[in-house]
Amino acid sequence: MGGSLLLSDRRTFLAGAAALGLAACGGTGKAARTKLVLGDQVHLLQSKAEAAGTLKHLAYDIEWANFVGAAPLLEALNAGAVDTAPAGDLPVVLAAAAGAPLKIVAASVSSTRDIAIIVPPGSPIHNVAGLAGHRVIVSSARGSISHYLLLEALKEAKVDRKAVDIGFMLPNDAAAAFAAGRIEAWATFGTYQLAAEQRGARVLRDGQGINTGLLLIAASQAALDDTAKREALTNMLGRFRTAGQWAQSHSEAYAGVFAKATGVDPKLAKLIVDRQSSVLVAPDAAVITPLQRVVDRFHADGELPVHIDVARIVDASVFPA
Repeated sequence: MGGSLLLSDRRTFLAGAAALGLAACGGTGKAARTKLVLGDQVHLLQSKAEAAGTLKHLAYDIEWANFVGAAPLLEALNAGAVDTAPAGDLPVVLAAAAGAPLKIVAASVSSTRDIAIIVPPGSPIHNVAGLAGHRVIVSSARGSISHYLLLEALKEAKVDRKAVDIGFMLPNDAAAAFAAGRIEAWATFGTYQLAAEQRGARVLRDGQGINTGLLLIAASQAALDDTAKREALTNMLGRFRTAGQWAQSHSEAYAGVFAKATGVDPKLAKLIVDRQSSVLVAPDAAVITPLQRVVDRFHADGELPVHIDVARIVDASVFPA
């Protein structure tokens, strides 16, 4: 994501923004209700909430906007096309560092195995040290959680980052290239990682001991400054929390819904659900402290253009009691 959100995939963002604009223009003449435009990645939040039945009887309207990665989603938030954005820890911080008017309003912690550096089956590379002299693709952008994993894993293996050719691709594009044998090594996460593993990819290093496992929900400052939207957001976060609790105790049912929503194989859907099972919590000290440690390291490495005090980009008062 670098120092500017403009470095993300603009085609994905513009297509999403155009769709949102067309929907907004379709007025019916009825009295306008408050509407939240909820950003999502790979339908994760939407499928979970729908499976749990927590989207019924809303006193406001919602619209979903699905994105393939954090970079275009956070650009949409910055542009005012969505009100909320679920993303990994560092992409949210980098967006704030680039001037995006946002606040962290909720968080969850999933397995740090849900992010990894992987190589194709049959690759001659067997450990992180073996990446020297090779090209590694990172998803989805500079400053992503995958980028952080790669840089920290290289330090751990005592490999100079300059000895590795690092490139960046959105995860859906990278997945196709990896499957076609055009990528030597790939730092990726979530659905994309597990799908590749199911096809024989080997894990060189996952995020255990490096990444926080934090998924953050960021809200635009404009939405937070709108009293009606702020109240609706508090209500929605409560529904997301309930959906997470339901998914943990009904993993089979949720996996079935997730498979239908995303088109992934049902067996793969179950693995994804088990690994990403988490419940929303308030962004309190238990969230801020580990995130600040990651931010400090990333800034010291020269990857974060300005130092960020995480507490200053948090609004915990939105989260329901």
